[in-house]
Amino acid sequence: MKVNIKSTNLDLTPEIKKAIEEKIATLDKFIPHIDGSLEAFFEVAVETRHHKKGKIYYAEANIKVPGRILRSEARDENIYKAINAVKDELQAILKKHKEKQLPNF
Repeated sequence: MKVNIKSTNLDLTPEIKKAIEEKIATLDKFIPHIDGSLEAFFEVAVETRHHKKGKIYYAEANIKVPGRILRSEARDENIYKAINAVKDELQAILKKHKEKQLPNF
């Protein structure tokens, strides 16, 4: 799966980039029946206007599959927890659709 990463108000360190790529790569096992033409768009950001004090990190992922776009987002005080939350939600979505064996998916 090809992963495109965008960062907003945040320096995209090699550690963050590696964490995102590793988490998204684990989702491949839930969609083995789709060829390698999948694309994932991942965005990480620091929210500047939030009601909580301190930095609030935002993570969002969109995965294009045939006929659909699967989307997940999360906010947390820790960037890695936000990335994990997005991965977990996408994993649940993929499991649900895999069980249904929907056409075009």
